[in-house]
Amino acid sequence: MRPTPGPTVPLWFQVPTDQKVAFITIDDGGLARPPAVIDFIREAHIPVTMFLNSPAAAAHTDYFRQIEAAGGVVENHTITHTSLRGRSYAYQKHEICGAADKLEQLFGKRPTLFRPPFGERDTNTLKAARDCGMIAALHWRETVDKGKVRYQTPTKVVKPGEILLMHFRPALMDDLLAALRAIHRSGLTPALLEDYIR
Repeated sequence: MRPTPGPTVPLWFQVPTDQKVAFITIDDGGLARPPAVIDFIREAHIPVTMFLNSPAAAAHTDYFRQIEAAGGVVENHTITHTSLRGRSYAYQKHEICGAADKLEQLFGKRPTLFRPPFGERDTNTLKAARDCGMIAALHWRETVDKGKVRYQTPTKVVKPGEILLMHFRPALMDDLLAALRAIHRSGLTPALLEDYIR
């Protein structure tokens, strides 16, 4: 799906698709990086998108490169992981462009997708993201923490195109397993976000 051109990037909670897929995304990178996650993603062929803060990516590049080699993709989550909403355009552009520059230097590919920390954003965020070369900003429909999926709807079903959010925390293996169970229980298959947003 190609985002509509405009003065700001589109913000998506869910990717428009009629295919039976959902998307696993993992944020941050500084808190914990369970070693078993790399082999699990590689051996189970799990498509994941990593929204990384650039200092965490720089401090633990080898870990994230191994996930990338297993089929993961690195995307932009700012430099300092601060709330952007209400900040000046110049501040937000520095956070987004600075992270994109560093991630490109580390991984050889410039990110094109952006997730604002905490999901907090305003018009300046979406404009700065566009001006830094991003093509879409992503939110989420479900969160996964400590092995539990938290749904935003009472039906407790993952719907086609929905984005699941988890973090690089000690319980990431539990979170991945819970996300996969929820996706499969809903009759869906995990897919790579970047294959559906070009």
